[in-house]
Amino acid sequence: KRIVLLRHGESLWNQENKFTGWTDVDLSPKGIQEAIKAGDLLKEKGFVFDKAYTSYLKRAVKTLNCVLDKMNLDWIPVEKSWRLNEKHYGDLQGLNKAETAEKYESDLRNPRFDFRYHEVPDAELPRTESLKDTIDRIMPYWESDIFPALRDAHTLLVVAHGNSLRGIIKHLKHISDEDIIKLNLPTAVPYVFEFDENLNVANDYFLGNPE
Repeated sequence: KRIVLLRHGESLWNQENKFTGWTDVDLSPKGIQEAIKAGDLLKEKGFVFDKAYTSYLKRAVKTLNCVLDKMNLDWIPVEKSWRLNEKHYGDLQGLNKAETAEKYESDLRNPRFDFRYHEVPDAELPRTESLKDTIDRIMPYWESDIFPALRDAHTLLVVAHGNSLRGIIKHLKHISDEDIIKLNLPTAVPYVFEFDENLNVANDYFLGNPE
């Protein structure tokens, strides 16, 4: 049994070295090619997915669509969850909390103004997150939906973001808080986890050249 984790291809803001977070930035032309290459590689290595998971953000959804298209797996079930979104970067350091909260509550970048999150309770929507907050948001979904699905499936695909996938990897590999900060996932390079019959991690590796 296997779960493949895939960070989205390069986005337009990755290209410009900008913090992106929940801003819905598209893939760059290079990012589209990276996603296509990942799909070709997974197909070449004989992967077939039973189900896929992704976030609500375009760069992850498009990466998944490119991969499934190249693998002729467009028909498999796909589940999207806001819990797989990237870490939410707020621009809050050194600012007065009350003034900043007031300013940001009316900021149109606040996720409460975005219709795709209308079913998420306002108290659960982040205004800004640390890596720990991001991991705390993701793990309940991993434990309630993704990981249990492996009991009835053979291979699952999760296409998400650098920080949301860090949380899953931290959990699976028991990585310390200090060391997880140093883990930087390359864009669109499949990271494979293999599990034994008791669903314990038996092996993990990158497909292709992680450099």
